[in-house]
Amino acid sequence: MDNNPTPKWLPFMSWLPSYDRSNLGGDMAAGLTTAVMLIPQAMAYAMLAGLPPVVGLYASIVPVAIYAFFGTSRQLAVGPVAMVSLLVASGVGAIAGGSIETAVALAVLLALMVGVMQLLMGVGRLGFLVNFLSHPVISGFTSAAALIIGFSQLKHLLGLEIARSNHIHKIIGAALEQIGQVQPATVLIGLASILLLVGLKRWKPVFPRALAVVVLGTVAVWGLRLDEAGVAIVGSVPAGLPSPSMPTMDWESIRALLPIAVTISLVSFMESVSVARAFARRNRYEIDANQELIGLGLANIGGSFFGGYPVTGGFSRTAVNGQAGARTPLASLVTAAMVALALLLLTPLFHFLPKATLAAIIMTAVFGLVDVAEVKHLWHVKRADLALLGLTFIATLTLGIEEGILAGVGASMVWFVVSTTRPHTAVLGQLPGTTDYRNIKNHPQAQTRPGILIVRIDARFYFGNVSFLKETLARLEAQATVPVHTIIIDASSVNQLDSSADSALHELFDDYQRRGIRLLFSGVKMPVRRVMEKSGFVTKIGGERLLLNVHDAVMIAVDAGPLPPADARGEVLKGKVKAQNEGFDPMSVAPGAVSAG
Repeated sequence: MDNNPTPKWLPFMSWLPSYDRSNLGGDMAAGLTTAVMLIPQAMAYAMLAGLPPVVGLYASIVPVAIYAFFGTSRQLAVGPVAMVSLLVASGVGAIAGGSIETAVALAVLLALMVGVMQLLMGVGRLGFLVNFLSHPVISGFTSAAALIIGFSQLKHLLGLEIARSNHIHKIIGAALEQIGQVQPATVLIGLASILLLVGLKRWKPVFPRALAVVVLGTVAVWGLRLDEAGVAIVGSVPAGLPSPSMPTMDWESIRALLPIAVTISLVSFMESVSVARAFARRNRYEIDANQELIGLGLANIGGSFFGGYPVTGGFSRTAVNGQAGARTPLASLVTAAMVALALLLLTPLFHFLPKATLAAIIMTAVFGLVDVAEVKHLWHVKRADLALLGLTFIATLTLGIEEGILAGVGASMVWFVVSTTRPHTAVLGQLPGTTDYRNIKNHPQAQTRPGILIVRIDARFYFGNVSFLKETLARLEAQATVPVHTIIIDASSVNQLDSSADSALHELFDDYQRRGIRLLFSGVKMPVRRVMEKSGFVTKIGGERLLLNVHDAVMIAVDAGPLPPADARGEVLKGKVKAQNEGFDPMSVAPGAVSAG
């Protein structure tokens, strides 16, 4: 964070020993404000994960405090979030067998697994792995997951018994089948909570609206005895802080939870680091992605020993934390202390909290994650990425949470392979009155020369695109209206050359030699030239065929004309290059036509 001579893995040493007391007011206010928002959210998200609400509070103390010491973001608010809660529900619910006790034990074990994975990734500096989750994939997954999360709360909003499912059509179908059993009082509380949350967001964005609906809903149920009318309530919440204990280690459960643990590790890190980077840019400092993994990993490991389930950084709470004046991670320590105080003193007040209110908090929070703006943006910018988004969205809705994101990642990898095996190529022509050469498709005024074919390759040349590029050169040669006597490959955009591609160049050169076609290269970069030199390709064709720029190569081809008989080809070309270097018209050939790489 700051330029202090402290170990990078102890980021708190850069701010805690030299804490600026002028930041204390903002950090205290932010910590209190975030706690007020976190307490009802943590309970709601725990309910979303299929866990008792108190587990959400347990996950909001130790993990929050640990991240404050080992994370690099000054504003990031760590704790339970909707996306991770849904993933926990999908992973734990499948093997818990309907037992709340088993679900809690599995969720705690899952937190330990996620923490260990993130810690190892951070220590191994594997933060780059998150790059496999492209933005369109995350956007499609998040939008679909938001709908699944929202509709999963229908049972609490309507007061119905609906089996847990990650498929919206099954949830809606079950709700319609029981429409006659809807609890009017529950629906009234749920709708009133939603309207109040939406209204307060528009009227007073910074106001702790979640706390407001929790207080009003609890008072309404208690005062009107609506629990006796069928309104489901949270009920008894255990008072006191969680006692430290070792998560139950069951190898069969570990194997069953492994896929969802990997998914949570990557998705939660992606969400957290995206938010952290946004606020770091806004406040003009840098975060360390690998240290973020370490911080989140330690937070989840620590939380698992105190009854918590997986956590990460959330956008909405981080925004509130920043707006309320957080300047250092001390704000997160204040938040953790306030949640602990609530567990010690305020749990009796949660007894009459209606589950419909918690469902309303979840629904209003997640429906804003449906990224319609990104769909519109990609429609205008790049529809291939929009297809990735759509595929991930549909796969998540129809196949399931884990399957959806795996489908998105798989599609991203396939598209990457396809795009690199069929790279962009361009036929170049000379812009009138200049020595510049551009793609003739984009610049109709660019002029080509009869018998000279100039092709630019805009990708690394490797085994995956060898066949495509050979076929492309053959097709372009066949399409030429005048027999081609010189082919110039503009390699200025080629950064790498592997052995397969180098072998293909040998084959191309031999083929062109037999057919009387001159092969020249321009703009060859030194890493590529080194491979050519080591393979003997430069010696084979002659270093004089590697030119600095396209215009130099064109002038050599124009002056040399069609290839002479095979036994004189090398000497004629060398003579032309020598003539240029000794005083050829400088307006037609720039000095130093022979490339040094």
